Amino acid sequence: MHWNSLADFLAMGNHGVYVWGSLAVMALLMLAEPILLLQGRKKLVSRLKRQYRAERTEARRSSASPRRSPD
Repeated sequence: MHWNSLADFLAMGNHGVYVWGSLAVMALLMLAEPILLLQGRKKLVSRLKRQYRAERTEARRSSASPRRSPD
């Protein structure tokens, strides 16, 4: 396709709204995906750390408490 001016290029044969809109949505999604992945990873790591601390605390409590023998 041959464009005579920048306005013709931006208009894309009267399809510019769709072309540039699609490009903008794609660029937004490509920027958002890694950000969302990093946020999800941070949440997962913090949840696993909390779970590990809770399990470790529970293990210490159960080993420190005296067990009674059945009467």
